Amino acid sequence: MTAPRIGFACQYRHPERGLSAASIKRVEAPFNPRTTTLRWLNSVEPALARAKLVEVVTHNLDAQLRLLDYVAQLPPRLHMLRLSSDLLPFYSHPQWRDFYREPAIEQWLARCLAAVGERARAADIRLSLHPGQYCVLGSDKPAVVENSLAEFEYHADVIRMLGYGRQFQDFKCNVHVAGRLGVEGIRRLWPRLSQVARLCITFENEEKTYGVDDCLQLADLAPVVLDIHHCWIHEEGYIDPHDPRVAQIIDSWRGVRPVMHYSQPPEDLQALGFAANRKLEMERLLRRVSKRDLYGHSERMWNHWSNRYALQFLDRFDMMIEAKDKNLASLAFYEQWVKGAAPGRSAPSVPGAG
Repeated sequence: MTAPRIGFACQYRHPERGLSAASIKRVEAPFNPRTTTLRWLNSVEPALARAKLVEVVTHNLDAQLRLLDYVAQLPPRLHMLRLSSDLLPFYSHPQWRDFYREPAIEQWLARCLAAVGERARAADIRLSLHPGQYCVLGSDKPAVVENSLAEFEYHADVIRMLGYGRQFQDFKCNVHVAGRLGVEGIRRLWPRLSQVARLCITFENEEKTYGVDDCLQLADLAPVVLDIHHCWIHEEGYIDPHDPRVAQIIDSWRGVRPVMHYSQPPEDLQALGFAANRKLEMERLLRRVSKRDLYGHSERMWNHWSNRYALQFLDRFDMMIEAKDKNLASLAFYEQWVKGAAPGRSAPSVPGAG
């Protein structure tokens, strides 16, 4: 199996956080996507709205090239990046669908996205996409299903134009199992997904309703992405790195190196007495906060016990770090990894419920 990688999601954060907000924004803006609103587009003349959308898309595609160049100069084990879903605003929206299907626009996007894909392949950067929370393939509402299908196929179009989607899991496009119909709804929808979508889709457990066991019911269709933070909340305890279900998850990738997601609850817990070097015990946490308070992501990977626990998966998984400080969080976690877990501490033994 290939060497493990650690990645970050979508945006660049400048390391000099002591600068003014305006200075930080000026440095970060060339790397990060922009968007606009339907309200603004509908408030101006059609020609101006088109020009604005072209301007935003041009910036976004150039920004992806800059972000890839940044990732390319990192150590090889950090060559992993989730691209932004906001590259082509309103691509799946009925008002702008025809705009994106104009031959001149299609040709332009194909050229630009092909260049992004070539840049990633040249630097051996593993890419992914992750449609947002409103992409609910297991909904029981027909309108939501149709919108979700259109949104996922938007991502599939981007993947195809990037030069991927040609073989099983040459690109990961992740979606949560969600919606009232859940697994059953996804199975019902499966034949309607394009070939690119079926080659790239992965199913992730979430913290509220559909856990690891639910995702594994779809493992015959597509790989399962293990999110250990969501699993910790859903099961109210840390999944053993050698739980038999972990082997089933790995098998669902059919020889491709699996990807897992790792995040932590907000740093605010430290003010309530939860120390950075101690295991976050769920029973104790729920005496002070609600589960909902644990859903959000931290700025950095502040809890060292959880980091040592997560490192036990890296012999078998690539890891996407989901934190608000993006590349800075993944860099700090990587440094902890190469230094040997955490200073003065060994990795935790098989974790129990917490």
